Amino acid sequence: MPDYKLKPIVKTTNNLPVKSLLFPILLTILILTFLLDLALGSAHIPLNQVITILLGQQPEKITWTIIILKFRLPKALTATLAGAALGVSGLQMQTLFRNPLAGPFVLGISSGASLGVALVVLTASATGTATFLKDLGIWGDFGLVIAASLGAASSLAIMLVVSRRVQDTMTLLILGLLFGYATTSIVSILLQFSSKEGIQSYLLWTFGSFAGVTWQQIIILVPIILLGLLAALLLSKPLNALLLGESYARSLGLTVQKARFSILTSASVLAGAITAFCGPIAFLGVAIPHLCRNLFNTSDHRILIPAVIIMGAILALIADLLAQLPGSQIILPLNAVTALIGTPVVTWVIVRRNSQKSFPT
Repeated sequence: MPDYKLKPIVKTTNNLPVKSLLFPILLTILILTFLLDLALGSAHIPLNQVITILLGQQPEKITWTIIILKFRLPKALTATLAGAALGVSGLQMQTLFRNPLAGPFVLGISSGASLGVALVVLTASATGTATFLKDLGIWGDFGLVIAASLGAASSLAIMLVVSRRVQDTMTLLILGLLFGYATTSIVSILLQFSSKEGIQSYLLWTFGSFAGVTWQQIIILVPIILLGLLAALLLSKPLNALLLGESYARSLGLTVQKARFSILTSASVLAGAITAFCGPIAFLGVAIPHLCRNLFNTSDHRILIPAVIIMGAILALIADLLAQLPGSQIILPLNAVTALIGTPVVTWVIVRRNSQKSFPT
């Protein structure tokens, strides 16, 4: 694994008056994108009617209230939370591992969640209890969430234990990737012994979706994500110290092992919770931090973390908009859309890394 040379620990920004306007502009874009995600879909609802419904007033059509409050609002809130969580998780991983292509799932968290879901869905189909799970309705959905959460938590626990014993960050990264490959191989073996219905259910989960999260699940998801984001904000200074490597951070008086444990916990909880509720959402965690670094022209995590939260929410809402193909009954797989958004960014990162041999800031 190459050691990337880093630029100054906190790159200062030029033209501060212009930079100070970026946050209000991004917040405005976020609000507009959120409203558009509520308005557009198979049934178009005028923006003024969307606002009317959100204000608790009576719209022109009663069915619009049902569509917004029961289906589109929880989906938009989930997309907002997912984009923010995956972006911040990716930012922490890129800084910790000093690797511009690191994402929130480099520690096998996504693979652990996938294994949990695979064990439930594929085992149920093999034993003939898949229909029973389907008949449970929302409790069956919660069963998948619990399975994914346990899988992600198990992966997190293993990696946190390993992080206590392994001093080298690159070794930890390699072990995380190996753990991910191992769990993926187990899932592949389970697929060979599963019914067509079980395989189809599992594959649908792997496509990723914001639409499957209900209000009952959002009540659980919101506090988890907010706590994870708060922890990331409190870790801004340790993250800044780690920009030039662990030796430099130690010279500043930072307890590197404790900081690394806290960062891994925050990033893993954010990525694991979203994977459990929405499936494995690709590319957002890798692409968003790079967009914010270049937009704000800074490496300071006190600026980057709030920027990534907003930008991540915007891109996730845009991906959701594109996936539902407004005006059509067809819904595209969410991961296909996020890949189309993220691939150009990741390609640009690789090209820039090879030309400059430095970590983008």
